[in-house]
Amino acid sequence: MSIYFNRELSWLRFNARVLQEASDKTVPLIERLRFLGIFSNNLDEFFKVRYATIQRIQRAGKNATKSLGGISAEDLLLEINKMVIVDQARSFEVLAELEEELKEERIIIVDEQEVLEEHEDFIRNYFNEKISPAIGTIMINDEVEFPNLRDGYGYLAIRMVMNNNSIKYALIEKPKYLARFVVLPQIEGDDRQYIILLDDLVRHRMHYIFNIFDYKEIEAHMIKVTLDAELDMELDLKKSLLEKIRRSVHDRKDGDPVRFVFDKNIHEDTLSLIMNKLQIDNNDSIIPGGRYHNRRDYLKFPSLGRTDLLYEKLPALPIKDVAIRGSLLERIAKKDILQYTPYHTFSNTIKFLREAALDPNVKTIKITIYRLAEVSQIAGSLINAVKNGKEVTVSIELQARFDEQANINYAELMQEEGINMIFGVPGLKVHCKACCITREEKGKIVRYGFISTGNFNEATAGIYTDYTLFTANRKILKEVERVFEFFEVNYRQHRYKHLLVSPNYLRNGIERLVRREIAFAKAGKPAKIRAKINSFSDFKMIDLFYEASNAGVKIELIIRGICCLVPGVKGMSENIKVISIVDRFLEHPRVYRFYNDGKNDLYISSADFMSRNLDSRVEIACPIYDEDIKAEIIQTMDICWSDNVKAREVCAQQLNNYVVNDEEPVRSQYATYKFYKNQITN
Repeated sequence: MSIYFNRELSWLRFNARVLQEASDKTVPLIERLRFLGIFSNNLDEFFKVRYATIQRIQRAGKNATKSLGGISAEDLLLEINKMVIVDQARSFEVLAELEEELKEERIIIVDEQEVLEEHEDFIRNYFNEKISPAIGTIMINDEVEFPNLRDGYGYLAIRMVMNNNSIKYALIEKPKYLARFVVLPQIEGDDRQYIILLDDLVRHRMHYIFNIFDYKEIEAHMIKVTLDAELDMELDLKKSLLEKIRRSVHDRKDGDPVRFVFDKNIHEDTLSLIMNKLQIDNNDSIIPGGRYHNRRDYLKFPSLGRTDLLYEKLPALPIKDVAIRGSLLERIAKKDILQYTPYHTFSNTIKFLREAALDPNVKTIKITIYRLAEVSQIAGSLINAVKNGKEVTVSIELQARFDEQANINYAELMQEEGINMIFGVPGLKVHCKACCITREEKGKIVRYGFISTGNFNEATAGIYTDYTLFTANRKILKEVERVFEFFEVNYRQHRYKHLLVSPNYLRNGIERLVRREIAFAKAGKPAKIRAKINSFSDFKMIDLFYEASNAGVKIELIIRGICCLVPGVKGMSENIKVISIVDRFLEHPRVYRFYNDGKNDLYISSADFMSRNLDSRVEIACPIYDEDIKAEIIQTMDICWSDNVKAREVCAQQLNNYVVNDEEPVRSQYATYKFYKNQITN
């Protein structure tokens, strides 16, 4: 057995946990369909990024066995394909189960053969008004150049047998913006609700699309390609980073195919023709699938007014002793505040920036941005601030994966409004989440700010769990200012006594804290580390944790996704236990807790234990000095660790077994919500 799990295979095990949620009958039915959509969307992104990377390594003739955790690139591609085919097959089984359960709930999904007469007029009008103007139909022959298939679009491959027995082929392209699920009108006297998928609605109207052809048979099967999403950056020094990334995002649509998914019932001649046209070879992932692809669209499965088939609403809570009205800055001046979304409302972040924008004593605002909401109150507040005479500086990461275009658009908008824009640091992604403002008080400059584990994004704040610390601690905020100074003058090295900042100090800082626990263990004192992160894949850090385990340090890790560390192996990692929690909210915070002989050093961070976070990004790990907040975070981490409903044990065999014990059932996300609700009601 290798001493490391492979990163890609570990990620696939995480996505299998997402699929477990889709098959969990305790999860509301429509939410299970949406988990199926998350599973599919995750898989699409995996192939665009990770599979494409391994494929490039293999095509370059590199083995890369060491960096891949003990497996060659060629063998890894084969292993990935085997696992994906198994998981895809299971996902089709889950979908079939869900459709049967929908029928029991009087929700009927009909195909093109099952359309009722009462729905014919609606479908004809809907097709003519909504679909026909949007879809593209391309004949496939030697006279017409085969089109570049778009990443993630669904295509129907058409095969027509003419009355003279000749064969014609075509493609129908369905744009992403068309609603995948068409809710059909209620029929009087029938309590059932009917839905037809866009694919089948198009199939139902194919006679209209191809009525100029004299065919005797016609069939349509779905295909989909996933393209390499790597950005190929130009080397032209005359062009700005903004221009280069805009061009790279534009060129992404011409990326090489890395995965081809097709309906396994497609005619072999049609399949052969399309694969030849696409120049797909054995190094690409070729996945036989079912009748429908792009199951990520189940993320938007209509609610149909069925609140009984959705999660119960958990309204975001106010923070204890933080008033809705009045000055938030005055409250922060007295004491640090912890916001834990989505249990707490994200409105405090917006309130902070709105107040800073209007307060005549606020002079400067500096903030990092990685991903913004589609309609962002954060951006609106910053623009409002500059209009009110504040000096506003925004460091925006233009290479935030799959959000590049949105960030480019916001960057141009803010730049036009007079905001000082910093487009990252050469060779480094800016992934830290921080804000610092200066305010004049009694002739002196006072700093206020916040540091978060997650993005300043109203949309994701409702579904991602993240900590945000609001503070006026001058020692912390002075060092946050130094991070912004580094953005503007990259060659100058700053020293930090409080923050752990990558790429220069975070790795060393964590290693120092781990080695201190090792020293305590060797001295016969209690030694313990508990961390909550998204991924753990850095081999050097894993080796250090193995060393700590062998020294007797008790290590407890809550890791949502990738875990290359192999826990529970005698003589290597027997003192390390790992769990993963997948539930209605996406577990997103990074927290590091070091026992420190009972003193408990605690950090919140934007950084996972991955090489990219430790060495190739600008990240911040912020110490928690307020003892009340420290105790609060420790309590919420204790709740997570005690989860025995949605926690899976990450073991040497990667089995995804649920944690089972004799304790009272604890579903940590609901228990955390109850914890905060009790704070404001008691």
